[in-house]
Amino acid sequence: MAAFILKGSARVEDGLDAVVDAALAGKLVTYAGCWPQEAATVDLFRELLGDAENPFLRQRVAGHFTASCWLVDRAQQRVLLTHHRKLGLWLQLGGHADGQRDLHLAALREAEEESGLGGLHVVNEIFDLDRHWIPEHKGVPAHWHYDVRYVVHAGDDETYAVSEESLDLAWRDIAELADDETADPSVRRMAGKWLARG
Repeated sequence: MAAFILKGSARVEDGLDAVVDAALAGKLVTYAGCWPQEAATVDLFRELLGDAENPFLRQRVAGHFTASCWLVDRAQQRVLLTHHRKLGLWLQLGGHADGQRDLHLAALREAEEESGLGGLHVVNEIFDLDRHWIPEHKGVPAHWHYDVRYVVHAGDDETYAVSEESLDLAWRDIAELADDETADPSVRRMAGKWLARG
């Protein structure tokens, strides 16, 4: 099928997009079953997925999908956070999908780019969802981010490199984050989910 895409078959490409979107829709249903208290949030993400204007592009100024990662160390006790340059908050690594409809791959790309780490492994199941408002910045209007979050596991080397996207990076103890009232609420929620996993 890839050969047909390289030949410019828009019909085949559209068909593949539909398959990927259907897979994401299915994972949203699964997520809602695991976290029924987040059903209203899931409905917002499902509505965006069905939008006629491509929701995987940042040019959709009303709101668009982003992808981020809960990047855990080998011991699965710490998570790598970024001191976000634009927002000034300690958050998980992530960014725009930029047309990548396989959001777990977008999350992995962002993890690699923002941490400099190699040997990462992404779990292709939704770990968390968060819809949040992004303020106007350098002429880009304020808009909604529909952030789909995935678990990413670190490889053997956990020595990170700070990219231009961040003021700093830090490994944080997950149990301490869950109890840290000064931490971002969605980061605390993910810490709680991680600690509660079976």
